[in-house]
Amino acid sequence: MPDTLPPALARLVDLLAGMPGVRAVALGGSRAEGTADPHSDWDLAVYYRGAVDTAALSALGTVHPPGAWGRIMNGGAWLTVEGAKMDVLLRDLDAAERWTAEAERGAYEVDGLLGYLAGIPTYSLTAELATGRVLAGELPAVGGFPPALAAAAPGQWRFRAGFSLHHARMRAERGELAGALGQAARAAMEGAHALLCERAEWALNEKRLLERAGLAAALNPLFGPAAPASADAAPAWVARVGEVLGIAGG
Repeated sequence: MPDTLPPALARLVDLLAGMPGVRAVALGGSRAEGTADPHSDWDLAVYYRGAVDTAALSALGTVHPPGAWGRIMNGGAWLTVEGAKMDVLLRDLDAAERWTAEAERGAYEVDGLLGYLAGIPTYSLTAELATGRVLAGELPAVGGFPPALAAAAPGQWRFRAGFSLHHARMRAERGELAGALGQAARAAMEGAHALLCERAEWALNEKRLLERAGLAAALNPLFGPAAPASADAAPAWVARVGEVLGIAGG
């Protein structure tokens, strides 16, 4: 185990690795990528096969069992250990391997997930394997961004973005301001996914997604003071969002 891990985290890794069913524990997120800031928490992915006994983890806090957060994010626990925020994320290794095989042939699906605007693509599991830092056990090696995925995904994400913008425009024309803004925000995330896939860059989640895609400077102001203050102004505003994304939206 790397010497740079805080002692409390090292102890947690040992506890997680010892749970029945666990095959590996990996450090993920910004800490693994080297992009963490002072506010970043510690993300630990716990890979298991078949079933996992989380009794030892339950002693530290509330555990959301496998499936509680969906088939991709799966489940886990939000902990504070000795003052440090540590997120334990359960991952079905069979599912990760299956969706990685799909990603390698350019196929994926998108699931709705709490806290996400555009949803979570199944290749997120591949991204975690590719960028994570194994702390205990062993995980399958994942190469670079699959060329087939880089070829197929941008167009699919742009189709989604166009669909969302179409609905944003319809709601704007009907005076449904909140719905128009919500659909436009979703389109922004989908457009960002398209750009990152085009550049063969992994996106682990929607945090800083617009920044990484180079869209934040143009889009953030539109969702700030420039956001429509009335339903009458909403259709033209939706059109401006589409112009930034380069997507007409029907």
